[in-house]
Parts: sequence; C-alpha cells; structure tokens
Amino acid sequence: MKPIVADTDLIAFCGLYCGACKRHLRGACPGCAGNDKASWCKVRSCCLEHGYRSCADCTELDDVADCKLLNGFMAKVFAVVLRSDRNACLARIREGGYQAFADHMSERGIQTIPR
Repeated sequence: MKPIVADTDLIAFCGLYCGACKRHLRGACPGCAGNDKASWCKVRSCCLEHGYRSCADCTELDDVADCKLLNGFMAKVFAVVLRSDRNACLARIREGGYQAFADHMSERGIQTIPR
C-alpha cells in the first residue's frame, strides 16, 4: 500500500482528500481528478466545466452549503456512508488554502472531516 502524502493534486473536487482513501492507497483509483470513470459525478463535471480546482473556488455562491449539486440527494447518501462533512472540508480549503488542507488531512490520515 502507498503511504499517505500531502499532495494537493489528491484533493477531490468536492473537498474529500483522495490521498487518504483506501482505494487510492491500494492503487485501485487514481483520485478524483484523474478518474475518467467518474464522469457520472455532477460536482466533478461542474468544476471541470468552470475550471475550478474544487468547489472551494466557486465564485457563483458565497457559501458552498447553498449548492444543490454538492448537497443533493446523492451527496447526502455519501455523507452518511462516509460520515463526512464536505462543506467543512471546502471551508477549510477556502480559509487556509490547498496545501494547508492537504497537510492537515495527510498528517491525520483522514479522507474527510468527520460529521
């Protein structure tokens, strides 16, 4: 298994940290940005369409919690399954930047900020 490293390229469009994901660490997934099979993800598609590195870069909404794509039904299912708070992840990126977020997540070995 790969070690967990602080790599800003492993931050998913929705704010999860792919660098600590078990599938990524086993080599079974390249991470969100490099995963062309994730074309079903509306959040990913929106970020790619607008040229955003993640939802944290969105200029259309002041608060990502208001985004219907990021906080729709499927997102709520993922939040329960992963016990994640992607809005908190994105807020942390907005506050401290991508490198500080990657450092924080890799140091703790976590994929998301828990709910």
